[in-house]
Amino acid sequence: MSQVEKSIEVDVPLRTAYTQWTRYETFPHFMEGVERVTRVNDTLTHWKTRVAGVEREFDAEITEQIPDERVAWTTVGGEAKWAGLVTFDHLDDVKSKVTLRLDYEPTGFSETLGDRLGFVRRRVTGDLKSFKQYIESPDVESGA
Repeated sequence: MSQVEKSIEVDVPLRTAYTQWTRYETFPHFMEGVERVTRVNDTLTHWKTRVAGVEREFDAEITEQIPDERVAWTTVGGEAKWAGLVTFDHLDDVKSKVTLRLDYEPTGFSETLGDRLGFVRRRVTGDLKSFKQYIESPDVESGA
């Protein structure tokens, strides 16, 4: 099992950061390789991804959700073996810290090699930077 943990400060209030993160359907706007996320019910999402030409579909169950504080999830069924936790920290009235931790099990030669080369770590860093750009854009913060 491998683990990645990265944080980023965003120039939005904590409530805005948390609320946007829980709009799972918007993940394709800032997560590379995520083609679609569909909310099945209050605790289950369905994902379609394409990474390095490999398409996968899987479900993720939300195992813990504390508003304005944290969301944890784990994959159920399918080939992907991932678990994650995102936490939100209040820095001041217009700034928050978002920390993302992923635990994952690479499958097959390509994923194992990619893990050793830091592919997932770089992806997480890039996705958090994209989230920052996305959430700080005027259209998103205003709820458009």
